[in-house]
Amino acid sequence: MEMGENARQRYSRQVMFHGIGEEGQAKLGRGSVVIIGCGALGSNVANLLVRAGVGKIRIIDRDFLEYHNLQRQVLFDENDVIAQLPKAIAAKRRLNTINSLVEVEAVVADVNVSNVESLCSGMGVILDGLDNLESRYLINDAALKLGIPYIYGGAISSFGMTMTMIPGRTPCFRCVFPDIPPEKIMPTCETDGVLGTAAAAISSLEATEAIKILVGSDQLNKDLISLDVWEASFQRLPIARKQGCPACNGDYDFLNKKKTLLKSSLCGQSRAIQIVDTTAGEIVLKQLAGRLTGVKNLTCNEYLLSFDVDNCHITVFPDGRAIIQNTLDEELAEKLYARYIKAH
Repeated sequence: MEMGENARQRYSRQVMFHGIGEEGQAKLGRGSVVIIGCGALGSNVANLLVRAGVGKIRIIDRDFLEYHNLQRQVLFDENDVIAQLPKAIAAKRRLNTINSLVEVEAVVADVNVSNVESLCSGMGVILDGLDNLESRYLINDAALKLGIPYIYGGAISSFGMTMTMIPGRTPCFRCVFPDIPPEKIMPTCETDGVLGTAAAAISSLEATEAIKILVGSDQLNKDLISLDVWEASFQRLPIARKQGCPACNGDYDFLNKKKTLLKSSLCGQSRAIQIVDTTAGEIVLKQLAGRLTGVKNLTCNEYLLSFDVDNCHITVFPDGRAIIQNTLDEELAEKLYARYIKAH
């Protein structure tokens, strides 16, 4: 596949690199990745891979923008926050201005057992921009079942980790982390904060691994890499496939969990619960807005509807998903969802 003059000039410095060359650049142009989560990690990864010329990039994110995101999420600005844009939509708009040669697809959705396989199927690499552990176990199951390489990445405080997983060839996520640790002992961005530089460092390693996979390099990272940008430390931990790992043996525990109502707390939102009804159909937001009574500060655009009620701020998306802010009470969040969204 020959590059046009635009692409030849755009990627000239990358083509000069011995690990890519013209053949590798052509492979990138035919390649595809799915980035799950477009926060600090995902926005950096998307930025780097769009600039590198990966042919198709699917960005999936469930959240909308707030001012605290701007400290570390490189694709967004204050106008995106004011416009109440979902992260995936704002990312696509920005990426389209960076490289019009790349196909960017934005999906505003929660990745869960009901959709993970369809969202990842057919893509060349799955990249981790997530902010919670349970979703990573689910992605790991899907990657193994579909035979798609999965690049894990995580960042909190000044620390980050990443690992590349190739189904059938390398250890998987559950080989390294067999069980989900208790939620209370795990640090989050709400408890420990996060430096943008830590996310940038990990996302650079993730994006590089994706490029290597797409060009067919045999120099993939085989270790669990950890770094601390504040302490300027970098470590490589050799890992091996765990004998009896259920996921490696085709027992996809997390992929087989079938629930109709999914509840989770959100790291990016202060005191927030997300409710996902996997049986809900498409919601016409303007129609829902017209039926709501007894709520305050009602706003609505094509991407989301928000309002205040019972000291909570509720944001509703067209897929029937809702984020209930100012509470960590799952029972209260479920009652508000049933009263103001499901009942309408």
